[in-house]
Amino acid sequence: MAASDLAALAALFADESRAAFLLALLDGRAWTAGELARHAGVAPSTASEHLGKLVAGGVLTEERQGRHRYVRLADPGVAHLVEDLAARSEPRVAAPAGSLRAASAGRAMARGRTCYDHLAGRLGIAITEAMTARGLLRQDTGFALTDRGVGWFGELGVPLVRKGRRPVARGCLDWTERRPHLAGIAGAALCGHALDAGWCVRIGSERAVKVTAEGESALYETLGIAPEALR
Repeated sequence: MAASDLAALAALFADESRAAFLLALLDGRAWTAGELARHAGVAPSTASEHLGKLVAGGVLTEERQGRHRYVRLADPGVAHLVEDLAARSEPRVAAPAGSLRAASAGRAMARGRTCYDHLAGRLGIAITEAMTARGLLRQDTGFALTDRGVGWFGELGVPLVRKGRRPVARGCLDWTERRPHLAGIAGAALCGHALDAGWCVRIGSERAVKVTAEGESALYETLGIAPEALR
C-alpha cells in the first residue's frame, strides 16, 4: 500500500458523521441511508454523500431493493478495524449520560454486546478468558484455537466453516474493556450459537445482548463462568 492509499483510507474515518455510521453498522445489519441519517443527526442528502464515499473507498457495500438502498460493512476486517480504532480512542473527558435511559443503554453495551458478528464487552472478555484458562484458546503467540478448542466446538455441535482468508481465531481489542476478545470464524460461530440456542438475547435497538438464565447455566457448565460475572 502506498502512503497516499493509507492516507485516503484514514480520511474516510476522519469525519464524525461517517464515524457514527461505521459504529452503528457494527451491529452487522444492513441499514438504509435514511436510518443512518437519523442516527447521526444529519440531513439525508448529507448522509448519501458520506455513504457514497465509504462505498467508493471499499469500506461499505450496498444493496438496492426497490427504492431502498441498504449498506453494510464490507467485511469482517473492516469491523475489526472500526472496533480497534474505537478501543484506542481515549475520551478526553468522560461525558455524563444525557438521561437515565442513555446511562442504562451504556451499561448494557458494556456488559455484553455484539461486535459485528462476535461477542464483546464483559461477556466477550469472560468467555475469552475462560477459554484461555481451560486450554481451548492460546493468546501467548497470537490468538489460536488449540486442538482441545477445536474439539470443544465439535462437542457443542458448532461447525467452524472456513471462508476466504478469515482466520479461525483472532483477537479484537474491546473498546470498553481494553482487552482482546475472541473474533474470527470461531468468535462468529460461538456468537451465532449463543443467540440461536437462547444463551443470549438482544435487548433494545443497539448491539446490547443479555445472558439468559439458560445461558448462565450453559456457560457455567461448559466454561466455568460464574453467573454473577455475567450480570
